[in-house]
Amino acid sequence: MAGPGDAGPQALCAREPRVPAERLVAEMVPPPRFDSVRFDTYDPDPGQPSQAEAVTVLGDFAAGLGGSHASGGGKRRWFARASKNTAPAAPRGVYLDGGYGVGKTHLLASLWHATPAEPQLKAFGTFVELTNLVGALGFQQTVQTLGGHRLLCIDEFELDDPGDTVLVSSLLSRLVEQGVALAATSNTLPGKLGEGRFAAADFLREIQGLSAHFRPLRIDGQDYRHRGLPEAPAPFTDEQVTKAAYATEGASLDDFPGLLEHLARVHPSRYGALTDGISAVCLTDVGPVPDQSTALRLVVLADRLYDREMPVLASGVPFDRLFSEEMLNGGYRKKYFRAISRLTALARDAKPLVSQ
Repeated sequence: MAGPGDAGPQALCAREPRVPAERLVAEMVPPPRFDSVRFDTYDPDPGQPSQAEAVTVLGDFAAGLGGSHASGGGKRRWFARASKNTAPAAPRGVYLDGGYGVGKTHLLASLWHATPAEPQLKAFGTFVELTNLVGALGFQQTVQTLGGHRLLCIDEFELDDPGDTVLVSSLLSRLVEQGVALAATSNTLPGKLGEGRFAAADFLREIQGLSAHFRPLRIDGQDYRHRGLPEAPAPFTDEQVTKAAYATEGASLDDFPGLLEHLARVHPSRYGALTDGISAVCLTDVGPVPDQSTALRLVVLADRLYDREMPVLASGVPFDRLFSEEMLNGGYRKKYFRAISRLTALARDAKPLVSQ
């Protein structure tokens, strides 16, 4: 962090973090923003009965994970093997589907906290973090590492390419065989994963097999981050952002085009580490992203910033103008809208920095 001897704010562009595989595993817990959330802190919208239903279903799901590992003795409930005289076993997971900002991650983190198991027997991460873990450990080691877990929670579950479709389908199938319970959030129903992004028909079998592991649970509602508020706050001037960066201990300061170029040189699994020790992110000259690859990297950064409750102060264009109409109407539109929603919330959090 910044100290008395520092000349000014740090630059994210000057950082090239190295993240050991051990850290990737140890950090598979709910992010700081969701440390204290619980089912009883979720406030269901009375006009959206699916929200209250989700709390009930997930509470029962967590209770059903008590006792021994699902593949061993003890309580099995949701995951008991079906005998010849019983109905087939219920799906080994729940899939929270809904729009942006309806509280899916809050509920997923609450499930993690409510599950009666030691933290080292529960894992929580985004879909990107899970695929990065496989890249760091290898497939077999990832199966061994997570195979003894009681629960695996996957936030923002999305399949972006055929390779990820096969990889994650195979991984989750192996984990289910070992008795691991699954829970995931997404903006897309399991049977529709991959739609509009690649030749989904070529991988329909893998997608359908993956969806069979989950009980879909729809959560309706409005984006709580935008209720009654403007879509995006007006950006500040370059001078205001720069002055705030120098006045804020631990702040970073980068020009947006340079940061986008730097993200291309840093693996997305390191984007969280990129902000270690940073108290606020200050960006000048924010403008529309130039291409889809750059846009998808920015989405990952936005997720990591949001997880860490990192205020983002910016000049240039408002965050709701980052992505072109073509992007917002394309196959990755849900990712882009999520990024806009999260960056907008962080921009509101950064407003007090200007008055310092």
